[in-house]
Amino acid sequence: MSELINADLVRLDADLGAEKHDVIRALARVVDEAGRATSADQLVEDAFAREAKSGTGLPGGIAIPHCRTSGVADATLAFARLAPTVDFGAKDGPADLVFLIAAPEGGANTHLQLLTKLARSLVKTSFTDALRAAETPAEVAALVNEVVGEPAPAPASAPPPAAPAGRRSLVAVTACPTGIAHTYMAAEALEAAAAKAGVDITVETQGSAGTTPLPAATIAAADAVIFAVDVGVRDRGRFAGKPLLSSGVKRPIEQGDAMIAEALRLADDPHAPRVEGGGADQGSGAGGSETGESWGGRTRRVLMTGVSYMIPFVAAGGLLIALSFLLGGYEIVGPYGEIAVNNTIFDLPDPQALGLDHALFGSGLAAYVGALFFIIGKTAFMLFIPALAGYIAYAIADRPGIAPGFVMGGLAANLFNVQSADGSTSLPATGFLGAIIGGVLAGVIAHWVAGWKVPTWMRGLMPVLIIPLFTSIVAGLLMIMVFGKPIGWLMDQLNEGLNSLNGSSAILLGVILGLMMAFDMGGPLNKVAYSFAAAGVGGAALATDAPQLKIMAAVMLAGMVPPLALALATVVRPGLFNQAERENGKAAWALGASFITEGAIPFAAADPLRVIPAIMAGSAVTGGLSMALDVGVRAPHGGIFVIFAVSNLFGYLIALVAGTLVGAAGVILLKSIGRKDPETVDAERELVTV
Repeated sequence: MSELINADLVRLDADLGAEKHDVIRALARVVDEAGRATSADQLVEDAFAREAKSGTGLPGGIAIPHCRTSGVADATLAFARLAPTVDFGAKDGPADLVFLIAAPEGGANTHLQLLTKLARSLVKTSFTDALRAAETPAEVAALVNEVVGEPAPAPASAPPPAAPAGRRSLVAVTACPTGIAHTYMAAEALEAAAAKAGVDITVETQGSAGTTPLPAATIAAADAVIFAVDVGVRDRGRFAGKPLLSSGVKRPIEQGDAMIAEALRLADDPHAPRVEGGGADQGSGAGGSETGESWGGRTRRVLMTGVSYMIPFVAAGGLLIALSFLLGGYEIVGPYGEIAVNNTIFDLPDPQALGLDHALFGSGLAAYVGALFFIIGKTAFMLFIPALAGYIAYAIADRPGIAPGFVMGGLAANLFNVQSADGSTSLPATGFLGAIIGGVLAGVIAHWVAGWKVPTWMRGLMPVLIIPLFTSIVAGLLMIMVFGKPIGWLMDQLNEGLNSLNGSSAILLGVILGLMMAFDMGGPLNKVAYSFAAAGVGGAALATDAPQLKIMAAVMLAGMVPPLALALATVVRPGLFNQAERENGKAAWALGASFITEGAIPFAAADPLRVIPAIMAGSAVTGGLSMALDVGVRAPHGGIFVIFAVSNLFGYLIALVAGTLVGAAGVILLKSIGRKDPETVDAERELVTV
């Protein structure tokens, strides 16, 4: 592997632009000029995509934009000491030290190791001070190579040496959503703060580079535990009964000393919040009030955990059923079972005899594969509601909540198909809403049972027997006897409302969904609209014209419009955009076509007041037209690449083109009448001259 960084990859006291995307582009050019990029455009695109997920600004004037990309062949670091500083999203202000970390695709381990080593070093003031004091690029390269060349600190695999008598000890878990930089920076900050306070601490980093669990003896000897996490802690039952300080993963980086002091105070407080678990003395802190996490934040985390685990079931199931219809025709919903049981790859079915008039090319092989795809896809759909409920319960009660949560999801889907003898009535299928309520119910009950004080001999039975059994009984009876019929009635009303949507009501829903998809381009509103549509596709698995499929079409098309509209605008009026935006416009064609709304973010970040209203107008037009023209999409993702799953292809194209034209026209109009940036004015003059 080539040297990670050299003097050619360093810029000192450089003005690389006014905002973070300019800096990333400039550093990508540095990588390209040093002969380390196979495609600078691809590197920029992938770095922007990572930046769109969450800001890479860190406390202390540091930023670490990073990505895995086909734009480099070897892992590469580019560094800039900025003058002036640029905002990368850190709370304490803009950054003057910026690393661009580019790892080749397939080089995941190298990528994570680099980030881990840099993250741990960047919380050390000696390292950052040396970077700020360096006088030459060669000096910076030597400093960085010295850091990244050292082995990354390994998670603890054995108990630390016994602490001196009277010395306090703590354990901690750090974890961020991506499991990369903040996970390790928080660990390093806690270790430094504990050393300063004369306290022993052992940190378990639950990151993407792997996790080595803390030894049981280390946990048992600790006076308290710190959970500095933005996601659920794996196997948190190991810490049952320990005084608990809980926070987001960024707090230790900013307030490490205060957290160590607070954890020690909680260790001495008999009424402190404690980690729930069998036999743990909860004190007055029982009931799940964890220091540092608001109820709103906890609710969002719980629901998004369930949704994030649900969506892969919907995506896989939807695409498989769409493919089954492509191969076997819509008639495959009838004889799929007969085909799977009675035929093989060496004894193919007769499509005509089975009534499969729309099998691809009239092929028996297509019909056979289509039947198998339908079975696999339908199975995935049958599991998405249990997965939603199961992982909501998991987010509340950890591993003991999974089994009862899945059971509640099975009840919500009526997975057992419980019905009367004549088949005229069945147990209410409470669907998506029932899964949420059942998952929360299972999680809360499991969390409560885990807090029971039980004899020592019973503690091992709690997570594997007592909690799942008791929770399944209580939550299951409540779901069937109390909540089932009211939720079932509510779901019936919702389905009837969706089925009755027509005319202006359907168009209005499409407009609202379009506005949500474009407003924050991958943010919370965008994800709410997408989750609503994706769950609806799951509920409409077997229908050919269900309103849920029309909602999915409106959401997908509206999400494609922002990047496409901006790409078109850069072609029609290139002088309104600077050079970097015109380059982004080229990538936006592919991103928009693939239903990656985040492709519009670089434009919106640079000029939100003119770009966002325009693309919202375009997406609203597309969403309304899609509903008005009865466009349906069975696949929950893929853009034009799942066009085989579209019903009313002509309407699909009309809605997409119309919204793209409206969005592009809006951007051009607003940029033409608004204040122009000097760079775009110069670019326009240059283009006119040419």
